[in-house]
Amino acid sequence: MLMYVADSVCFNFPMQSTKTGGWEKATSIYEFSAKDIDGNEVSLEKYRGKVCKTPVNYSQFAQMHAKYAEKGLCILAFPSNQFGRQEPGTEQQIKEFAKSYKAEFDLFSKIDVNGDEAHPLWKWMKAQPKGKGTFGNNIKWNFTKFLIDREGKVVKRYSPLSDPVVVEKDLHKYL
Repeated sequence: MLMYVADSVCFNFPMQSTKTGGWEKATSIYEFSAKDIDGNEVSLEKYRGKVCKTPVNYSQFAQMHAKYAEKGLCILAFPSNQFGRQEPGTEQQIKEFAKSYKAEFDLFSKIDVNGDEAHPLWKWMKAQPKGKGTFGNNIKWNFTKFLIDREGKVVKRYSPLSDPVVVEKDLHKYL
């Protein structure tokens, strides 16, 4: 599973606790839920057994999704407007933008990924040993990516500048 902060996708989630009582006690992403781009609450349990990832570039990740979806890759895009206010659009505008790149991966509603109002899922991913950033736990910019294994564990974090080709090389170990 690849999860990322998209440059043109964001959502605002209520601070939801996990089944275990708080994001700090979660053991995998499957204990979280988030609203999709259409406003529907989605349990990340839906992605159990899949390899998840977050993309840097819509067109490259759309191609990667098409290539590996049948092998278990799920790409989850979490838009955020916390980076230079580059994601001011409505959910519908974001959806149309992604569609223009033939992005058929799952889009979620706008969220905060940093600060007190950050979605619990992102707080949790950043706190994982493999989810820590080089210069601290904050997400530095859009298109920060996390690779999640089939057990829902963070196995790698990629910088916003990491090319999807680098992610694809690591992906083969988990499919």
